[in-house]
Amino acid sequence: MSSNRYPTAVDVAIVGSGPTAAAYARILSEEAPGATIAMFEVGPTVSNPPGAHVKNIEDPERRSLAQRASEGPGAGAETVVSPGAVKSGARRARPGTYLLEDGFAFPGEDGLPVAAMSSNVGGMAAHWTAACPRPGGEERIAFLPDLEQLLDDAGRLLGVTSRAFDDAPFADVVRERLAAAVDSGRDPAYRVQAMPLAVHRRQDGGLVWSGSDVVMGDVTRDNSQFELFDESLVTRVLVEDGTATGLEVQDRRTGTTHQVTARYVVVGADALRTPQLLWASGIRPDALGRYLNDQPQVVFASRLRDVTAANIPPAADGALREQSGVSWVPFTDETPFHGQIMQLDASPIPLAEDDRIVPGSIVGLGLFCAKDLQREDRVAFDDDARDYYGMPAMRIHYRLTERDHEVLERAKDEIVRLGNAVGEPLDARPFVLPPGASLHYQGTTRMGLTDDGESVCSPDSEVWQVSGLFVAGNGVIPTATACNPTLTSVALAVRGARKISEELGTALAVPGSVTTQIRSPR
Repeated sequence: MSSNRYPTAVDVAIVGSGPTAAAYARILSEEAPGATIAMFEVGPTVSNPPGAHVKNIEDPERRSLAQRASEGPGAGAETVVSPGAVKSGARRARPGTYLLEDGFAFPGEDGLPVAAMSSNVGGMAAHWTAACPRPGGEERIAFLPDLEQLLDDAGRLLGVTSRAFDDAPFADVVRERLAAAVDSGRDPAYRVQAMPLAVHRRQDGGLVWSGSDVVMGDVTRDNSQFELFDESLVTRVLVEDGTATGLEVQDRRTGTTHQVTARYVVVGADALRTPQLLWASGIRPDALGRYLNDQPQVVFASRLRDVTAANIPPAADGALREQSGVSWVPFTDETPFHGQIMQLDASPIPLAEDDRIVPGSIVGLGLFCAKDLQREDRVAFDDDARDYYGMPAMRIHYRLTERDHEVLERAKDEIVRLGNAVGEPLDARPFVLPPGASLHYQGTTRMGLTDDGESVCSPDSEVWQVSGLFVAGNGVIPTATACNPTLTSVALAVRGARKISEELGTALAVPGSVTTQIRSPR
């Protein structure tokens, strides 16, 4: 019997299992149901159903084990348990993620010292905050006429709602106070509002956070033509005569290497590992890894004034809610930062110096800034050095420009103003998190309207140089965004998946066709 657990040929091979990779599997399952699909994830399955958010694991010990299993080479290392650890300058990953061992900064550069990744089925979506705001103004991709519909589709896949915290104590108070400070002169779409979140409440009041499992949905899980393979490291995309023909995968359980033939290959790892795989495969367009951008982040905290515990209805399960509401201050071109305002209950750290904390009354404010895009901000790869997985080592070159520092100063002034608007600040001044802290890395496989050397892929996410090879994830976003990027990157994945579905539909409709035959280069 063969020890190979992989198919020899499929219609579509998907690398990664985060929300954008899951979106490809979902759209293909819905719109090309006869297509065979194989998904490969380097990390283990840590939740049930596969790809589910670890916050949905009620037992704290099991949840902690799932987070540790997601940390790849960082498993066992100390992680951040409070903002205090970040403020003290400690270089630690958040639970469920791991940091680069080296190559994260170079002399004279800012680098991304806390650039982080996850290795598990579901990717970072098993650990994220689930915020899904829509891009606005210059954040939007001007050359996509169907962007609004794509964002609607992405919201459907992610299960986005703005109503999950309708009954949260003080949420209206927070938004009213923020609105009084912000809304004047703004278009209604850009005024203070509830944050759209990929989360819903059960009938018993418990929260259910969306992960890749929600994106895939029953239609994917019930698709007999779909298979997900965990602990599978894709080391190379196979290319012949300018066309993707499959991939090479290492079974991390046995150490054996196998080849899988595919009509289409989708690489949806993350904004660091997707360009790494392309580089390792000899696919090296000029823009690969370039225009890397993070979102400089400023944080602050306030206590709501004039509120009492008597106003708070008890949680359905008798316990304090993990969050009592998330508000959104949208990005505008005039104010190039996006506000995520979160009420915090039962904080694991002492946010105040006394015991007079009214649940829901501590408000954490965060402003994410849009980066000044630079071609030289990039992740490069060292063919003479290997990372934990045996892939070319990453080398990050990254600088904050004069404009970035100006925007950060504006954000610090603005967050103090907002903190005073909602209550009494707990700190004398705001804190700027170290570069990479946002986890919102973008641009490294950026989309473009034409193959002009400044983009890696087409508006359909197909790599310019390689027919049949698609890229997915936040790295595809070509604009400087301040808002959380997942909704946008899933929207772009929907567009790419439909392109494949259309082409597969034609092929599958041909009588007697063999769906796993290799296409001719276009």
